[in-house]
Amino acid sequence: MLEQLGEANTATLIGLGGGVVLGLAARIGRFCTLGAIEDYLYGADDRRLRMWALAIGVAIIGCHLAMSTDLLDGASTAYLDRVWNPAGSIVGGLMFGYGMALSGNCGYGALARLGGGDLRSFLIVIVMGLSAYFVMSGPLAHVRVWLFPVETGAQSPQGLSQYLDASHGVDPAVTGLVVGGVIIVVALCNSTFRKSPVHIFWGSIVGLAIVSGWVGTYWVAMTGFEAEPIETHSFAAPIGDTIYYGMTASGNMLSFSVGSVVGVVIGACLGSFSKGHFRWEACEDPRELRRQIVGAAIMGPGAILAVGCSVGQGISAFSVLAYSAPVTFLAIFAGAALGLRQLITGFVPAE
Repeated sequence: MLEQLGEANTATLIGLGGGVVLGLAARIGRFCTLGAIEDYLYGADDRRLRMWALAIGVAIIGCHLAMSTDLLDGASTAYLDRVWNPAGSIVGGLMFGYGMALSGNCGYGALARLGGGDLRSFLIVIVMGLSAYFVMSGPLAHVRVWLFPVETGAQSPQGLSQYLDASHGVDPAVTGLVVGGVIIVVALCNSTFRKSPVHIFWGSIVGLAIVSGWVGTYWVAMTGFEAEPIETHSFAAPIGDTIYYGMTASGNMLSFSVGSVVGVVIGACLGSFSKGHFRWEACEDPRELRRQIVGAAIMGPGAILAVGCSVGQGISAFSVLAYSAPVTFLAIFAGAALGLRQLITGFVPAE
């Protein structure tokens, strides 16, 4: 495959396949970060939150089994190679969560809605991708690095399984099985959730899609001759990558990120048609559109500061047990809760 397609194209196909699965999960399985948080806080329904936990548990076990069988080198992933900056995780997570609430979607959710014909999400995707690039490598990049220094090649462990291996000699596979297993048990300990096979199935599939990205790109990097990053699904900077590729394809190369983003849209489109839900939608309220644009403009920089979005940090970083994952996820949850409260009840108590 590598000889015929080349490293970049092969990685793109791996991203495309996983992206299609994630798009199907969003449209058929209703896998959504903001929806899960909103259901939990205002709908007394924690099934989608448990679905998210199940995805995390499956991803952790899958990744650590891959590490134990030399199918993945966890230390080479960006979440473990980069020195963790707690301030970036907290500030970026709060920004991302708040922006997600204002826009009504995270980047992944916006791509899934776009695949279902929602033209408002197209604008959210564009604004989020551009704003992410604005602080990642654009005019505010130097300010970002000054406020939140970036240091790669970490000398000390940046993840739990790494730490336990280095300090106590605990096999990372054991750590992954224990932590992932506990999370799965917690997710399944609710009888209502156990009676919902759709949530269980798609939660598990999402976790496996994350694992497929790690294992697939690691295989390409180790087998091919050209350097390819070891990565999996995330939807902030990759959206910007896809926009950039769309403008410079003749002088640029495809990548896992581009395949992942396009795959989600394709998968969501297929899922929407299969359920009979596809329909073109536009925004008729300028105030609502303004709020969504502002939210998207906040989400992009937030994800860059946090080094990942609700999928990137919320599942992918969790899968390798990076220190940043739980902190960022809690910050995203808090930011989303704040934004939802502002939209639903307001901050002024009723008299």
